[in-house]
Amino acid sequence: MLMSRCCPLMAIVPVSLFLTASFFVLFTLAKVVDKKLKLLGYLAVGFLWLAALVILSGAVSNLSQGFTGLRCSMPQKMQRCGMMQMMQQNNAPEMATSGKVTTTK
Repeated sequence: MLMSRCCPLMAIVPVSLFLTASFFVLFTLAKVVDKKLKLLGYLAVGFLWLAALVILSGAVSNLSQGFTGLRCSMPQKMQRCGMMQMMQQNNAPEMATSGKVTTTK
């Protein structure tokens, strides 16, 4: 139970790496004089912040939806999506005639 709850919390590692890299890019941009290089640096920082935001929002979403991790078996996932009912409805005619085997030549 504990492992399934902390898996979305592992997103802290890449988020902190992206934010640390953006800090160092901003730190070096303070010493840069060329405007084109500054623009490139600010674009890189923007993409790093965007990536950190996407990863963090995905982790928050997983936590709020009750992330189940690898312990959730396939039938449980299929029941959650409503796929079991669809499979049962689609296989109902085949299951009724499964006792008779007919071959044609």
